[in-house]
Amino acid sequence: MTASQSGIYAMATKTEGSTRPLDRIDTSARFTESDAIRLNRMFRGQDTLEMLTSTLKDSLAGDVAIVSSFGAESAVLLHLVAQIDKSVPVLFLDTAKHFPETIAYRDKLVAHLGLTNLVILTPDAEELAKKDEAGLRWSWDPDGCCEIRKVKPLEKALADYDATITGRKAFQSSTRAQLPRFEIDNSDAQGRLKINPLIDWKAEDITAYMEEHDLPRHPLVAEGYPSIGCSPCTHKVAPGEDPRSGRWKGWDKVECGIHSPNNPDAYKQPPEGFDPAV
Repeated sequence: MTASQSGIYAMATKTEGSTRPLDRIDTSARFTESDAIRLNRMFRGQDTLEMLTSTLKDSLAGDVAIVSSFGAESAVLLHLVAQIDKSVPVLFLDTAKHFPETIAYRDKLVAHLGLTNLVILTPDAEELAKKDEAGLRWSWDPDGCCEIRKVKPLEKALADYDATITGRKAFQSSTRAQLPRFEIDNSDAQGRLKINPLIDWKAEDITAYMEEHDLPRHPLVAEGYPSIGCSPCTHKVAPGEDPRSGRWKGWDKVECGIHSPNNPDAYKQPPEGFDPAV
């Protein structure tokens, strides 16, 4: 395994006739594509809970955190992990744009599952004041808004972890249809693992699991929101539509950026004459 267990190593050098250790920092990637392939092969066909238990209990992925939106289906992954270790860090991006129902649901679910390590990440206040003072960037530059409120805060937090567990599932959208259980996070050169335990679960599997374990539902699901993000960019979805089609409706955008690079045009200036009220 090429995880960061190697840490700092010493090399002997001579200084004025004496030998002293010289600290060198190992800057190589925590994991490589070969590691991801090996883990996918190792757990091929294995039950989701068994796979997660082995990964966490045997420290196969180093220091791990869950990234959770506390959305429509988040309870399933959180319940699975809570059965193994309730102290695994759960990273929640508080964008200041969430539905009030999401914040209430987050707190209810944390208490219900007995999770003990909720980590709330917030945007940099100075950058927010500089680039989104009016709080309306979502209305003309959703990529830039996500970059400030989600991508950068998470990027900063992930420096402390070797791997993240996500709740992505193949049925949610075409961009997620071919994802493996284990992959390399290519957002930087750190070589973190991304673990997608539920990638092969179907919508009916999620529903059945929630019913079997009597898990609390996000209140907005019953109102027609099968995928829930920030309130300005989340809309209701008609029966039979892609579950994520209500996200960023009207924009050529399907991800917030924490799982894929954002539009390179992010941080563009408001269009001339822009009026968010129109």
